[in-house]
Amino acid sequence: MDVVRRYDVDGVHFDDYFYPYKELDSAGNDLEFPEGDQLLEAALPAARNIARLTQRAREAKVPVIYVNDNFGRWRSDFKKIVDRCLHDDVRGRPIVELLVPDENDYFVLKPKHSGFFSTTLDLLLRYLGVRTLVVAGFAGI
Repeated sequence: MDVVRRYDVDGVHFDDYFYPYKELDSAGNDLEFPEGDQLLEAALPAARNIARLTQRAREAKVPVIYVNDNFGRWRSDFKKIVDRCLHDDVRGRPIVELLVPDENDYFVLKPKHSGFFSTTLDLLLRYLGVRTLVVAGFAGI
């Protein structure tokens, strides 16, 4: 967990934490699928560690960048996605509560599976002067 203190990290990138919409995400990534409880159980310890990493990054003035699917909607509003995930009926809510973005964090919506393919992430990293990037995330397979 001391990656921000020990290394010359210029940015922290979080990928795919907010999946609220069953009707938009056919893969069921809102954790509302048969194995969702198992994924939540496995993901919570990682989310706790990532929350600590996020806090240390912010304290060190290292930019935090969230990257998430646009769910096929190019007018996606990241704040609405996060707010929807904080509803009582969303199974992944404990993860979102741990990883709620700060007002100074950055957001990139991605059209497919990669935060680097056909997104503005490279442009943002260059703008921020990021040379070393920590990538964190998890996937349900």
